[in-house]
Amino acid sequence: MPDWVEAGVAEYRKRLPRDFELKLVEIPMSQRSKTTNLVQAINREGEACLRAVGAGDYLIALDVKGKSLGTEQMAGKLGELRDGGRNVSMLIGGPDGLAAAALARADASWSLSALTFPHPVVRIIVAEQIYRVWSLLNNHPYHRA
Repeated sequence: MPDWVEAGVAEYRKRLPRDFELKLVEIPMSQRSKTTNLVQAINREGEACLRAVGAGDYLIALDVKGKSLGTEQMAGKLGELRDGGRNVSMLIGGPDGLAAAALARADASWSLSALTFPHPVVRIIVAEQIYRVWSLLNNHPYHRA
């Protein structure tokens, strides 16, 4: 990722306390060429993503077709999961989206927007929203909606 993406994500990560840690696991894209079977490439990526998810994690697929949530709704759901002792994993798809197996395994599918964002921007948006959720759950003045 470009330095500006790493800096953006790092800014929000450093604001979060240890008990609300944001960890990123990057899964490399499958190789693409003119002869690549796109479905097989997406499926390989999906398998790698699912291997990175903890067995008991609540899995959220970020997908344009997912449920659109407001920040307060997101905070409510993530607060409920935190209070229940659940770890949460979020999958951000590559340029060709998420594999069917990853979507099927997901406990929820959320949409960040009806707009399509490039992967680097999504990283920063997710990091910021996680920080915003933490601020809402802890009555911190960051969120002013």
